[in-house]
Amino acid sequence: MSNHPITAETLAAFAQAWNDHDIEALMSFMHDDCVFHAVAGPDLMGRSFIGREQVREGFQAAWQNFPDAAWLDGDHVVVGDRGFSESTFCGTKADGSRVQARMVDVFTFKDGKILIKNAYRKDRPALAA
Repeated sequence: MSNHPITAETLAAFAQAWNDHDIEALMSFMHDDCVFHAVAGPDLMGRSFIGREQVREGFQAAWQNFPDAAWLDGDHVVVGDRGFSESTFCGTKADGSRVQARMVDVFTFKDGKILIKNAYRKDRPALAA
């Protein structure tokens, strides 16, 4: 990805890389100084992954926790150097229970890349196995 402005189509391609479980494609969208704030964690922003290596690990953790993870029904909006993607997250935990909940990713862009990905998901109880 070059330094072209981010568009809704860019975010749709980023979402497709998540659904493809393609870490190399995902990381190609990320700025060198990237940050990922996960949906859960001990801090105000959830768990924060800072820098390319930590962000890579944070992204891969989603697939480790939910091997069949999918983000469906995406809607993507970009306004200047900010944007968001709304989708339905679906995934199965190791115990067989399923998560299905609406979520939003809020983005900050820099130099035609994603600088910050801040994820929010509805806190819906898991569905029985």
